[in-house]
Order: sequence, then structure tokens, then C-alpha cells
Amino acid sequence: MEQKPYKAVGKAVRKKDSMQLLLGRPVYTDDITPRDALAVKILRSPHANAIVQEINTAVAKKVPGVVDIYTWEDVPQTRFAIAGQTFPEPSPYDRLILDRHVRFSGDAVAIIAAETEKAALKAMKLIKVKYQVLEAVLDFRTAKDSATLVHPEEDWEPPCEVGGDNRRNLVASGSSGDGDVDGVLADCDLVIDRTYHTRAFNQAMMEPFITYTELDRYGRLHVISSTQIVFHTRRILSRALGIPKSRIRVEKPRIGGGFGAKQTAVCEVYPAFVTLKTGRPAKITYTREEAQIAGSPRHEMEIRVRLGADQDGKIRALDLYTLSNTGAYGEHGPTTVGLSGHKSIPLYSGSLEAYRFSYDVVYTNHQAAGAYRGYGATQGIFAVESAVNELAERLGMDPTVLRDRNMVREGMVMPAYYGELANACALDRCMEHCRQIFGWEEKYPVRDMGDGKVRAAGVAMAMQGSGISGVDVGSATVKLSEDGTYNLIIGAADMGTGCDTILAQMVAEFMECEVDDVAVFGADTDASPYDSGSYASSTTYITGKAVEKACTQLKSRLCAIAAEMLGCSAEEMIFEGDLVRRSSTGQTVSLTDIAYRTQAGSLTAAEATATHSSPVSPPPFMVGMVEIELDRLTGLVTILDYKAVVDCGIPINPALARIQAEGGIVQGIGHTLMENVTYNASGLPIESSFMQYKLPTRLDMGRLQVEFEQSYEPTGPFGAKSIGEIVINTPAPAIAHAIYRATGVWHRELPITPEAIAMADRQE
Repeated sequence: MEQKPYKAVGKAVRKKDSMQLLLGRPVYTDDITPRDALAVKILRSPHANAIVQEINTAVAKKVPGVVDIYTWEDVPQTRFAIAGQTFPEPSPYDRLILDRHVRFSGDAVAIIAAETEKAALKAMKLIKVKYQVLEAVLDFRTAKDSATLVHPEEDWEPPCEVGGDNRRNLVASGSSGDGDVDGVLADCDLVIDRTYHTRAFNQAMMEPFITYTELDRYGRLHVISSTQIVFHTRRILSRALGIPKSRIRVEKPRIGGGFGAKQTAVCEVYPAFVTLKTGRPAKITYTREEAQIAGSPRHEMEIRVRLGADQDGKIRALDLYTLSNTGAYGEHGPTTVGLSGHKSIPLYSGSLEAYRFSYDVVYTNHQAAGAYRGYGATQGIFAVESAVNELAERLGMDPTVLRDRNMVREGMVMPAYYGELANACALDRCMEHCRQIFGWEEKYPVRDMGDGKVRAAGVAMAMQGSGISGVDVGSATVKLSEDGTYNLIIGAADMGTGCDTILAQMVAEFMECEVDDVAVFGADTDASPYDSGSYASSTTYITGKAVEKACTQLKSRLCAIAAEMLGCSAEEMIFEGDLVRRSSTGQTVSLTDIAYRTQAGSLTAAEATATHSSPVSPPPFMVGMVEIELDRLTGLVTILDYKAVVDCGIPINPALARIQAEGGIVQGIGHTLMENVTYNASGLPIESSFMQYKLPTRLDMGRLQVEFEQSYEPTGPFGAKSIGEIVINTPAPAIAHAIYRATGVWHRELPITPEAIAMADRQE
């Protein structure tokens, strides 16, 4: 669809906060909160599953500077969930602030509040705890119906029916499908039946979990936190602490990275509890070790794929079963698992005759998993795209041609994606564009470079969503100031993604002003209109549409005020950016005059608030291609070239969209080749620092090029869809494919380390 040229939208506008960040100004939670707050530290369990029999804090409390130490006997006994999700939460209420039953190595045993961190750490060493160590469930494959229950308590509560049963170690289970899967599979020429395994990768954001709390001048709990979910955090704290939401204010400053980790209220309850008990400000800052062992990593999943196809490459049936490891607590467990099937199977809506998707989400005595960019789609796409690449190799067919024959295209219904219609889908053009810029015909053949080094290429497709259909809510307030500029007030959280800038660009486009004339504020539960928060790739699509609605309403109000000033009807007034004109006479009223008019005897405010929710979640699409060089002697994989083409509708800010894509691809490379979470005998993650948990650097990503194929999504603002999460989904299957091409061995478990490659049996 041809669009008029835009003034602000579609331009590479500099981020609103860029200069503050570049100059090192105080913008993050630790920068802007007082230094004299009580230091809050957590004593953590060394055992994966145990009962606290005795805890002696008498000696520890005598340490100079220690204010108090709290145990399970001091906290409220109402169970809650810390997943940042819309009420009623799908995640079970299975947590206490401190529980006598500790369920993973790293679980909270006691809260220490002291004048200094040094005093708190000294006291921590003096607390004496006697544990009754219980048998732990450390293998998620045997967790379901295990004799050992992770949550045997009677007050375990599921707010929503999602197929969970704590007496079976089940957080959720379910099944959906369309058509006769078994019948179609039996009729197929080829059936690929494979199982894939992905680890519990950590978000490893630069700023760890951090929260400051105080009582404000009205005695309300004021929370300043690095969080993506201010409104959900308020609700979580209300239930956990047993105080009304009206007594809680939550705000977030700049966020030093989240990637989904901060869609979970990992640490907020601890300083909040201390502040309520002592009446004093409190602050908790997780160490990197705490963020690694007691954070909110990606769900470990094992996915069995059965794929049926004909000899000509038509994919006729897909059958997925996902087993997801939620860890010791169920936050995000019931929801992440759905994306493993519903965001992978629909890629092949062009040919599928039948599909089935079933899953179980199980408790184990590992640290609780949570939200991570891609949110389950990453795991499912690795499995399905790898199976499709295996099919291509079995058929001796170019994998890009195989996808051309089966992929979803614009106008198609996607049964496995809740029956939604692909209104805007440029996946076919993404594939062709990527083939061209990558040089697929030249790079796909395996090339022996000598000295044991081989070059090969791989490919994958991906899709995601744009918010949670029928659930997510975005809101925006747009206000006219006396000088003719605007204030945009939002509840969405900019966590480095640039949503403040993107939403300001939309205001500038609608109100025909400069982006610099739009000041953005957010997010604060006292001042912002309600917003579900920044997750599920929802902000541009959902909150952006709320901005559009608010600006449309504001224009009408400004015309009405101007008409009142000129003594005519509002229908005669035309909004023209910096003024409003009367069409019949040419008389004009400036925005400044309108603003001042509303301050003296006016009954109409020069502001508008709008809310938006969408019954659909239009998927962005993507194709990624990678060229690697593999050393067959050492197993070392070097990324030489990664090309990606993304369909995110109309990019509002192409520069920020490209940065999003590049960052997600690098994260995906890390998951595939080096990031790993393994456990010692007591269930403690071994990779507890960046010395062990290896992250990709600029040297590990090779040449990286991201391009866009535009489609126009009619339900999105300016035709936009999302981009935040999809970009992490293609590296794993594409790199695994390239490794197979180079070695003849399929690696179906992530990460694919040099050791795994070098030691792999050449015979499958």
C-alpha cells in the first residue's frame, strides 16, 4: 500500500535519552536514589530442596550497623506470583517472601537490613541455619509425577485454569490442533521425528536487578525500580505485603537492559518489606552472581518435532510436544510454552493439512525461569526450523526453495496462530531479498578451505507477535503546553529499545510538529495512564495505537477550543500544526493562545488520554542466513557473515529497528555457540559469573547486515508491527544447519560448543 511521505515517522531520529547516556549523566536507579538507604542483602540456601528447621540470628544481629534480620516467621503468609502479567495472572501463586521450604540452591532464607553493605555481608556469615535436606528434582524429564513434590503445600493456588497440578509437579499442560495429524503423517512419504533441547540462558543485562524503596511524605510506599512492569509490580507488592494498591507508587528511571528479565518482579519485595518494617529507605542491588543464580532465565525446553512431507517437499503435518522446565516457581511457565508451538508451526501455513501442539510445564528444584526475549518462540523455532532443514537435506533440496513451497503468505489464515489472518506478510520477499544480499547460490555449497577448515551456510525463518491479542493494553496522554509544545505521558517502559523516541515520533507526525517538541514521561503508576508494560513486543503496536487515538482526540479538542474563541462551530476549524484555521474566513488561532485559553474559565482541557487493545497480534517475519568457518580439528565455529531481512510492517525508526535486530542476532549467536547453564550436584548453576558464562563480543559476530521488507499492517500505527523479539529467533537453527553442512552431524542441543562438535560421532 502506497503511503504519503511522512515528516517524522520512518526517519532515523536520535534517541531522546542519547546525550544523557553518552555524557554519563545520572539516569539509572542507582544514580538517582539516595546513598544512605539501608543496604538489603539476602541469605540464600545452599540446598536445592530443604526445610529450614532452625535459624539463629542472635549473633548476626549484634554486628554493628545491622538494623534487623527477617526470617520466614516474620513475613506475611499469603502466596503470590512475581510474573509481570495481566490480571488474573496465568502463573500460580506459589511464592512467599521468605518460605521455610526452600526450593532451589539460591532461594531466599533471610533478609538482612543494615546501615552498610559491609555490615550486612558480615552478618550474613554469622547466621546459623539448620536444614532438613530433602531429595531434589533436578532432571526435568523425570519431574512430572515424581514422588518428590516441589510444591506440596496446601495453599498452592492457580488463579487461572491452565492444566496445572502441584501434586504432579505440573505448572501447566494442554493440547491443541487442527486436522487428523496421525492420519496425514501415516500418508506422508517422509517423516522427520527429532527431539531438540535448549538450555536456560541468562539475559545478562548490564544493569542487574535493583530496587529502592521509601515511605513518601504521605506514608505511602514509593518504589523506584529497574522494571519493565510498573503497574504489575504494584499489584504484586500489594498482594505479597498485604497493603492496598493505593498505598503503593512504582516508577522506573532509565533501565540498563532487561530483555524480559525485568518483566518479573525478582527483587522488589525485599526492600519494600524492609521499608515497611523499619520506616526507612532501603535498597537492594543484586550482584552478578545473584543475577545468574537467582534471576529469571529462559525456560529450558525439550521439544519433540514430528514433521510429515511428500517427496516433492510439501510439508503436510507438524506435531510438536514441548516439555518446559519452569524451575522452583511457576512464573511465566504457563505462557512461555505456548509460543514454542504457536509461533513456529504457523510459518508453514501455506501447506499444512494438520497440526498438533501439546505441552507440559514442570517444576524442578532449579532457579525459577521467566521471560526472555523471544519468550518460548526461540526454543520452538530452533526445533521446527532445524527439522525443516533436516527434511531439506533428506530430500536433497535447497532449503530456501523448500520454504518457498510451504511458507505462509499474505492473505492466508494461520490455524496454528489462533486462526488469525496474515494481513501483512512479506516473508516471501524477505527470503528472496536475503538470498540476494547473502549470495546464497555461491555460499550454500560446502567449501573446503584447507588446513582442516570448512565453510558452510545455513538458513532459518521466524515469526513472533505484536502484543498479546485480546489482553495487552496500552495508554497514552498527550498534553498541549503553553509554548505550543507537547507532553507525552506513557506507562510503557523504555528499556533501551527507544520506545520513548518512537512514540514521540508518532506524536510529532500526528500533531505536525518536531520530535524535539514532544517531551516524554514514563513510567509511574501515580502519573502514567495504565499500560500493561513493555513486553511481548507490544509497545510500538499497542501503545503506538493509543498515541494515535490520543492525538486524534486532542486535535478535535484543540479545534473545539479555537472555535469557542472565534465564536463558530468546531466543524469549521482545521488543524494545521502550529495553528488552527477557520476555513470560511481564514482566521487563525495559535496553539499558544489555545493553551492559555484553557487556563482561564475553560471547560475543555487541551489534553487527551486514550487506551488501545487489539483482538489480533500481527506477526512480524524474518529470514536469517549465516556463513560460518568451522575448524574440524578443534570444533571452533567462526561467524563470517550474517544477513537478515525483517518484515516489521512499516519501521517507525529504521535506525532503532536495525539496532534491535543486530542486538537480537548477537544474543542468538551467543545462545547457539557459547552461553550455557549447567548445575553442580546440589543444583547450583556453575556459570555464576561472566568468567564462566561466556557472552559474545563484537569479535564473535562477523559481518552483520540487516535489511527490511515493508508490509502494511492495517491494525497498527502507520502500518507498523513489532520487531523487539523476533530478531533473536533465527541464529540457532541457521547456525546448527551450517554446522551440519560442514560436519555431517546434526546438533540438536544448545549450545553447540567446540567440544561438542569436535567429539561428535560422525555416524547418526
